[in-house]
Amino acid sequence: MSASDRMSIERRQAEKLRVMLGELVKSNGFYRAKLPKDAASKLISLKALRDLPFTIKRELVEDQIHHPPFGTNLTYPLERYIKIHQTSGTTGKPMYCLDTEESWQWWAGCWKTIFESAGVHAGDRIYFAFSFGPFIGFWSSWEGARSVGALAISGGGQSTAQRLKAIAGRGIQVA
Repeated sequence: MSASDRMSIERRQAEKLRVMLGELVKSNGFYRAKLPKDAASKLISLKALRDLPFTIKRELVEDQIHHPPFGTNLTYPLERYIKIHQTSGTTGKPMYCLDTEESWQWWAGCWKTIFESAGVHAGDRIYFAFSFGPFIGFWSSWEGARSVGALAISGGGQSTAQRLKAIAGRGIQVA
């Protein structure tokens, strides 16, 4: 990649971040209190990210504790959110995350890229051998399978014998 290509990509990334920061400062209570009002205009390059305050999970969890159930880290009205997931809670209280249609499509697109990179195509069959619960990785991988056109088959709540029978009996290529 040439230096000019790299600079072009960085300019596009900085512009997308400026747009996002402008939206956050305008409508997201958590980040409106955390970021300077001129955060978007000061982000003239990716190096300027160093000047923005860092956010850690503890801050977001505490925000949800003080402003239940979802905290003030919401950029849109609740009616715009279509799904909820949460962190595992392995290092403390689980944190809720709300998804819009746009963010849900982003998750699916990430998994679509992963599946396509692994050679999965429309018409393939993918077996999901686990129960999903509120973890985003499982739900988004399911959605990614759909977006690539693969047949997604649930194996949650099955015994090992039932799962093996399902894999063998349904012509599953990816398990």
